[in-house]
Amino acid sequence: MEENELLPHLFRTEYRKIVSVLCSLFGIEHIETAEDIVSDTFLTAAELWGMKGLPANPAAWLYTVAKNKTRDHLRRDKLFAQKIAVDIKNDAPLSEDISIDLSDRNIEDSQLAMMFAVCHPSVSTEAQIALALNLLCGFGAEEIADAFLTHKETVYKRLKRAKEKLRAENVKIAQPTQPEVSSRLDTVLTTLYLLFNEGYYSASRNTLLRKDLCAEAMRLTLLLLQNKHTGNPAVSALLALMCFHASRFEARTDRDGEIILYEDQDITLWDHELIKKGEYYLNLASQGSRLSRYHLEAAIAYWHTHKDDTPEKWENILQLYNQLLQMEYSPIAALNRTYALSRANGKEEALVAAAQLDLKDHHLYHLLLGHLYEEIDNEKALQHFHTALRLTRSDPEKTAIGKNIIRLSGAREV
Repeated sequence: MEENELLPHLFRTEYRKIVSVLCSLFGIEHIETAEDIVSDTFLTAAELWGMKGLPANPAAWLYTVAKNKTRDHLRRDKLFAQKIAVDIKNDAPLSEDISIDLSDRNIEDSQLAMMFAVCHPSVSTEAQIALALNLLCGFGAEEIADAFLTHKETVYKRLKRAKEKLRAENVKIAQPTQPEVSSRLDTVLTTLYLLFNEGYYSASRNTLLRKDLCAEAMRLTLLLLQNKHTGNPAVSALLALMCFHASRFEARTDRDGEIILYEDQDITLWDHELIKKGEYYLNLASQGSRLSRYHLEAAIAYWHTHKDDTPEKWENILQLYNQLLQMEYSPIAALNRTYALSRANGKEEALVAAAQLDLKDHHLYHLLLGHLYEEIDNEKALQHFHTALRLTRSDPEKTAIGKNIIRLSGAREV
């Protein structure tokens, strides 16, 4: 890796680790102190490495400097140091030899504890995702704003409110107890699921950022899976789902960022190693007796890694969507089920099902109807494509829909 690329890379990989450990040490009320110490550590690295060159082990250097800066802060702020001493030791004043454990095990434990703290039910879903990106993944406000297609000032406010809420609720950053795992793991999984989707389906043109979002969601899900208290079948199913979707990432857009429909994707661009991993985690998810939405969505994604259009494939996908909608109704799942119905039973039956959906203000609904009406009523197809074009905010989708309109308009003239 080039020298000028190393520090940004380390910021992404090491910032989140040190912040998690210091947040666990200081408590939720001092998140900003932890962030300031780590930011100052990287600022020192940028200054000194530029003058003196890279140290032999850059990551270890960062850990050492972060420890020293933490001890310096504790020495300067005696009241803060006393409070930390009481919180973590329950004895006499804090020694300057306080153990700041940056071992792999403690980093993983701290990140797991942070995950459950960030996903506290008092914090809104949007704020949970933003906090996870910021504290657990090392994303800055500008990157988060890009992912959400919003302004960084909005992200700053969202993060500030979320941290204030966690402090007001006196949320503890600690290894989750079994009751906390039972009551809050679903919330954590939902946050990771939405975090992955933010990368996979994001309208942002920043492909590298979108890949990073997906990779971070997968990393945190794997962290849950590897922990004996949280590694249950639903977690395995979610990771399988992510692997199957991520395996087709490169084939979903062309060089210009334009969307390539599933049936037109180049199978040679699929990541077959990720598909194998997905199959492994899906098999792992089959243990236990509880069927989650992630099991069903992972099975649907599994069938989508088979490019052959056999009746068995689409019938299986259709039945899985039927189960999913019975378990937990979602308008988008119902829309996807309608597409599967068209492939399994034909467009006419799918059009009847589509008429029952209350999605007239959603561009994907009109995009689907455009495709369903093709060759049945091209005028109606064009009307729906034009409505989809008006409703979508995504530039790549606008380009793809525009091509459909041009193609169909040409067919109508002929």
